[in-house]
Amino acid sequence: MKSPIHLNALRAFEASARHQSFSGAAAELNVTPAAVGQLVRLLEESLGTPLFVRSNSGKARLVPTETAERALADIRAGFDRLTLGMERLREGSASGVLTVTVSPAFAAKWLLPRIDRFQAACPDTDVRLDTNHKPVDFVAHRIDIGVRYGMGRWPGLKADKLMDEEVFPVCSPELLRQRGRPRKPGDLARATLIHDLSMAGHAGFPTWETWMEKAGVAHTAALRRGMRINNSAAVLQAAAEGHGIALARSVMARDDLASGRLVRLFPDIGLALDVAYYVVYRPECAGLPRLAAFREWLFAEAARSDSQAGHRSP
Repeated sequence: MKSPIHLNALRAFEASARHQSFSGAAAELNVTPAAVGQLVRLLEESLGTPLFVRSNSGKARLVPTETAERALADIRAGFDRLTLGMERLREGSASGVLTVTVSPAFAAKWLLPRIDRFQAACPDTDVRLDTNHKPVDFVAHRIDIGVRYGMGRWPGLKADKLMDEEVFPVCSPELLRQRGRPRKPGDLARATLIHDLSMAGHAGFPTWETWMEKAGVAHTAALRRGMRINNSAAVLQAAAEGHGIALARSVMARDDLASGRLVRLFPDIGLALDVAYYVVYRPECAGLPRLAAFREWLFAEAARSDSQAGHRSP
């Protein structure tokens, strides 16, 4: 029985065919061109057939034979499957890299201020954040877990509700000192309003017009004025710096309210949202140790935030 072909020889052959030279393959595989050539010759001897069309010029490109060309697709697919298998083996460990996808605003206003506690609890897990405005393909981008904002339905993903949300007006304490606290919702007609456009494409997402209607205020010219920003974190930053009164999303504003950077106005008038934050992941990966640990930590942090908010007076 013939001995099995060594994987290094197949790797040398595939890389040489792709680079069309032994030297290019050698640079990729971190060996010498002579070593690559020797591995390819051993493979040819084992198979009893040449794999490249030889020419008299040493500078000519390596051209796979017709038989070799037909085999390359299967060999490359095999290496891809081996790589995927190794990744699956690594996923079973509590250590390693955990790739997390979140929006830039959620990362800035909620996740990053808390991530040190996860790293302290799981020091062997390295978190890699993928911040994207739009949902990403978990398989194509090798995402382990994420937090998404929406209705809780994303094809191919398990979604567990993490936090509900409402919207309400906020501003800086300095703005209140300078201009006085508005006594009734109608007073906002004379204020500079900051408009959050981050969810402008989502049907039914509350706007200043929606909040004013609930507060019993007729539409005013103030609703057409003011600053418009398409990032929720920047909306809160503008409000904290005294540029106006913002209609804030409660999860995003939570830490700013706790620190006193922002003050909530009219605490008895809030708009609950149909959309919420969800922890999302592929169902087949639910039992992976580091994914499960991060998921449990997210829910513990959400409960902690809710408890702290409940102990603060509006």
